[in-house]
Amino acid sequence: MKNLNVQRIIKFLLLLFIVGIGVFNINQNNVFSSTIDHKQSEIVNVALGMNELPSKKVDVKVLNNLRIIPGGQSIGVKLNSVGVLVVGHHLVNTTSGQKSPGEIAGIKVGDMIIKMNGKQIEKMSDVLPFIQRAGKNGKPIKITVKREGKYYTKMLQPIRDQGQNSYRIGLYIRDSASGIGTMTFIEPNSLKYGALGHVISDSDTRKAIEVEDGHIVYSTVTSIEKGADGSPGEKIAHFALDRGTIGNITSNSPFGIFGKVNYKIDNGIMSEPLPIALSNEVKKGPAKILTVIHDNKVEAFDIQIVSSIQQKFPSTKGIIIKVTDKRLLKETGGIVQGMSGSPIIQNGKLIGAVTHVFVNDSTSGYGVHIEWMLDEAKVPIYDYQENKAS
Repeated sequence: MKNLNVQRIIKFLLLLFIVGIGVFNINQNNVFSSTIDHKQSEIVNVALGMNELPSKKVDVKVLNNLRIIPGGQSIGVKLNSVGVLVVGHHLVNTTSGQKSPGEIAGIKVGDMIIKMNGKQIEKMSDVLPFIQRAGKNGKPIKITVKREGKYYTKMLQPIRDQGQNSYRIGLYIRDSASGIGTMTFIEPNSLKYGALGHVISDSDTRKAIEVEDGHIVYSTVTSIEKGADGSPGEKIAHFALDRGTIGNITSNSPFGIFGKVNYKIDNGIMSEPLPIALSNEVKKGPAKILTVIHDNKVEAFDIQIVSSIQQKFPSTKGIIIKVTDKRLLKETGGIVQGMSGSPIIQNGKLIGAVTHVFVNDSTSGYGVHIEWMLDEAKVPIYDYQENKAS
């Protein structure tokens, strides 16, 4: 009997022990789950930045309240290049036949002659003394040329032109260029301007002219050579030198010519500064261009924006336009040479400039977005503000 009671007690104690272990395991599992949940919560909080909320400064581009005076005036352009430009070779008559010393020396069309015997060359009149001196002394000229951004040294020996008491180098050279175009804009505070909307290239070499200095003047349109399919037209104009110089030229780039004007100039039709539209704001549809087709009078003409590319990086030919103005079509046939730089206005904003005409369709052409011309002119387009982001 006693043994039976002992067994019962032992069984009861064992049952209590087993139940205790079970409760302990349940509690341990709950604590573990709670711990896991807590750690997961910490991981999520850290990932979301919720444990601590530091302030972080971020630069944000914001278009400022920029206003630009639209152009449209016909301007004369006078460029002086850096050094003298080689635009061709010619043969010199000698007792041993025809030769081109420049070509023999390895000087190519498009080269810029920068120095002769270590002396800087700035204009054509600087070249002649070196030629005659080297010819008489029988010593070659040490010539530094710039070609596609690289510098080369050439030795050129002038030769006497048979039948003449002079020496030749067998090169056609030029030190300046001139033409007409259209003013695009003036920034009213800095007086920085942009015009043309495309680079000025030499007519013979088709290469961009490197500007040493230059200036712009007013020009008067005397007549229009009407454009037709396959034959672009042209403004016929002369420099109005009696009206003085408008400003200087400091840059000749793929986006036009740039510099500063001496004073604010009024186009007589839109004298108040206008806001600008970036490439992503330009829409298909009606617009206007400002240009001169008679004398000095700036007029507005209707066009259609056929397409506009939203450009993130500087690029030309971002806009395609078509002339719809009946009077402009009648008098010019559409877009003609000399119209380059004519500002394009849409919805009261300056959006770009005319740059090129389609050779096979004189009613249509390309435009460049105004933001790239302003950027090239170093006119700030954006404010850079420090904002706090959470």
